Amino acid sequence: MRLDLYTTEGFRRGQPAWLEAIWLFVQPLSLSSHLPGSRWRVSLLRLFGAEIGHGVTVKPGVTVKFPWRLKIGNYSWIGENTWLDNLAEIRIGDHCCLSQGVYLCTGSHDWSRSSFNLMVKPIILQDQVWLAARSVVGPGVIVGAGAVLSLGSIATRDLAAWHIHHGSPAVPVKPRRYVDLELVGAAERQDTSQKPEYFAPT
Repeated sequence: MRLDLYTTEGFRRGQPAWLEAIWLFVQPLSLSSHLPGSRWRVSLLRLFGAEIGHGVTVKPGVTVKFPWRLKIGNYSWIGENTWLDNLAEIRIGDHCCLSQGVYLCTGSHDWSRSSFNLMVKPIILQDQVWLAARSVVGPGVIVGAGAVLSLGSIATRDLAAWHIHHGSPAVPVKPRRYVDLELVGAAERQDTSQKPEYFAPT
């Protein structure tokens, strides 16, 4: 590598330099601080261009590279010390849980070129995803609906819907099961001797 030749060829930051400078100043004092409160964090992210749905929780210590490249659906949780390194867009669906210390990385480098060019790809989390504590999702990964990425695991490729993934790189280890409480209640009213277990759709 020749790092003196490094280039961000073709990369666009998405907003004027003055707005990014304000965000770089404001974020450590507010969003990334350990002051309590979620609603004002959500409002702050919206103020800087994030698209965030209803009932979203953002915990203290969160870091967001570019709020204007962040979309979060309804009732999702962003845990303490989560780092959303969104040089490219990050989309998080409804009812997603990002636990403590999760890292979403949209940027990498072209190691085949001496100029070590910057490369960016978006990350998409579909609905009802759980990224467990200290897990990592790499550039360009799509996490399928209902997928789980286990403690400390690293996703370098797409994760299958309704499966639990583990390891580095993460691989599916078993399907994710869930119990639909309404269906269980109906079944119990009909036959109290059995409690059926339901598999999530694939």
